[in-house]
Amino acid sequence: MTEAKIVDIFSLLEPIVLAHPETNPWQVRGAGPAVYDADFKLLEEMLTVPVAEGTGTQSGRLAKTIDAWVARELRRSGFDEDEVWPRLSAPRVVPREVSQFIKMLPRRLQSEARMQLLRNTTVAPSDARILGRAYVKQVDVLIAQWSRGPELLVSTKSMGSSFRKNLANRFEEAYGDAKNLRGRYPLAAMGFLFLLRSTIQEEAGAFERAVDMMRKLKAESDVYDATCLVVAEWHEGMKPAKVTLLNDLVPEDLNANTFMATLVDAVLTRTPVEMHVEVRQRREHRVLPIE
Repeated sequence: MTEAKIVDIFSLLEPIVLAHPETNPWQVRGAGPAVYDADFKLLEEMLTVPVAEGTGTQSGRLAKTIDAWVARELRRSGFDEDEVWPRLSAPRVVPREVSQFIKMLPRRLQSEARMQLLRNTTVAPSDARILGRAYVKQVDVLIAQWSRGPELLVSTKSMGSSFRKNLANRFEEAYGDAKNLRGRYPLAAMGFLFLLRSTIQEEAGAFERAVDMMRKLKAESDVYDATCLVVAEWHEGMKPAKVTLLNDLVPEDLNANTFMATLVDAVLTRTPVEMHVEVRQRREHRVLPIE
């Protein structure tokens, strides 16, 4: 998959994302605390794009679609669009401080500065690569600032076939990556999201192994704070293409609502109250008297 192809999938997804209003995901129901309500309808529409192309999970385009959706959910939660990577518009990865600097330039210079930034892959690369304890790791979704370092790290994977054969390999990769990143960033919120095609149910015991794997990946304090399973159903050759999420199949502790709520809570718990104020306000449904 070339860099141009990766950029293309984000470009195809951008108008779909923009067509959905960025509503507050924290919903108050009754007298209890606010609960997270992810935009699953948007995810189904986004996943339809790579499925309609006929590209399999090996191409990485399904996983990139998941990246774009998780980033969108973080922006819905109130995180600044320039500190969540991948960004909705190109460049997908750029330091927040650079974006803020460009916005402060005279309007006549902003367009030229952005064009120069797009040409500079050192400052604005296509992927975020983070140094862990032992090696550099590409991180699929990231929240970071220069003064704070990484605050949230999410890795995503997808699998559409050969589940029983490859699940163990995915477990080993995810476990090793978590140990590597946690070793250098013990306070960062870390998550792992795994997209599975619904055909996993056709392989005896495969789905149960996937559930067990995801629970083990968050069982220790130095691996992931949250893990998530997304099960998607589609049929080859169907026109128009249609993707349906089988959310009822996923246990509550591994669903996307629990996943997002846990990660956001982890970021807010590990930072002072004057940081990420907008996120706190959306979650608590009140204005905080903090700048």
